[in-house]
Amino acid sequence: MNPSSDIFAIFENCLPSANILATVEKLRPYECDAFTAYKSLPLAVLLPESRQQVINIVKRCQRENIPIVTRGAGTGLSGGAHPITNGILLNLSKLNEIYELNPTLRYARVGPGVRNLAISDAAEEFGLYYAPDPSSQIACTIGGNIAENSGGVHCLKYGLTVHNLLEVTFISAHGEEITIGNHCYDYPGYDLPALMTGSEGMLGIIVEAKVRLLPIPQNKEIILAAFNSVEDAGAAVSSIIASGVIPAGLEMMDNAVIKATENFCHPGYPVDAAAILLCELDGYEQELQWEVEQIEQNCRRHKATSVSKAKNKSEQELFWKGRKSAFPAIGQLAPDYLCMDGTIPRKHLAHVLSQISELSQQYELPVANVFHAGDGNLHPLILYDANQENDLARAEQLGGKILELCVEVGGTITGEHGVGIEKLNQMCVQFERTELDQFERVKTAFDSNRLLNPDKVIPTLQRCAEFGAMHVHKGELPFKDLPRF
Repeated sequence: MNPSSDIFAIFENCLPSANILATVEKLRPYECDAFTAYKSLPLAVLLPESRQQVINIVKRCQRENIPIVTRGAGTGLSGGAHPITNGILLNLSKLNEIYELNPTLRYARVGPGVRNLAISDAAEEFGLYYAPDPSSQIACTIGGNIAENSGGVHCLKYGLTVHNLLEVTFISAHGEEITIGNHCYDYPGYDLPALMTGSEGMLGIIVEAKVRLLPIPQNKEIILAAFNSVEDAGAAVSSIIASGVIPAGLEMMDNAVIKATENFCHPGYPVDAAAILLCELDGYEQELQWEVEQIEQNCRRHKATSVSKAKNKSEQELFWKGRKSAFPAIGQLAPDYLCMDGTIPRKHLAHVLSQISELSQQYELPVANVFHAGDGNLHPLILYDANQENDLARAEQLGGKILELCVEVGGTITGEHGVGIEKLNQMCVQFERTELDQFERVKTAFDSNRLLNPDKVIPTLQRCAEFGAMHVHKGELPFKDLPRF
């Protein structure tokens, strides 16, 4: 494409001109997603209002060889929706209709721009809700949740997005409308919705999703346990799961996060604790009594200084408000932070948290920890000041070391935030060449011209070689001879 081409002329037959943003002032709000360390402007931002407009745009981009980056609410933390300068940003926020809510078969059929929390709000009158609940659920969209396989505080018992997704309709890279999945809970054949989930916009553009609804639990208890060390809290998590209790949610916060959150929204956390665990249990009343006893015993066995139960629904909501406010609360502690997203086996929690503390001292940058402890899904927040020379570079180096530590103990570099542009180097650490080859083959099968979210998620072999994590023979062109499906 000629950079001087009139972007309005290219897309004028695809959607109304008012839905084409191309001036610097209008593009500036889209220069990054929630991974704000890097910024760039796309050629244009397009805001389709219908499925047909999406199809028209995709077909036009194929003819003009224009890359497409799809975006929802822009709450992603790994740069998955980061724009590229020679491509368009396709914003699906206007496809925000709940097409069907079926309380009998317990599903909702929604557009990709529907907010996560809006589904539960709409289903509440039927005694139902949508289980995945990221901290950004008031703003994040279902399309983005599918792209990143989002989780939330209740994913321990009720699963990530992939476990609550029945069907997906997407527009292929060549403008075809394809529906995958089934309305049944189990069906024969490949689990293609699972392939699409977490694909970060590289395989297709999601225009509709059918998600599973669950009955709202009638009984729940929330326990807050305080500890004098994060290692003791980590050991308590492993002990709780080993006891056979599967909480609806099991979250950990360290002292830095506790203090920041208490100052931010006053949830009543013990500010002198080195770490706290928030544990939610739900189910039948008799079952809950036994589970509460198990939680209390396991916490005290691992040196909990206090264990208390929320007195009423109001206090339960306040406890969770604190946890969901943790990320914005950290803004009080530093101008900027990087949010990591490694996942580890729970038995290594105490060790990994201790190692993160040592890395923090080594790189001379504070690290605050708030995460889904029951899943082993860590969210270390590396605090820095982008105005200080080399602060960002050191923060990125520290983040990389934390992710490599996760791989070292048998974990993975991402649990729910995706790879995007943030974790490309660590993909080279976690995966072998044969695995990266296979990822590339899948990408090629769906997007032979590599126009959908290019240069993200899957690193080139040259990049891995430069990072020092993989050997590439001199002169070799990675993926050159891969078959076209």
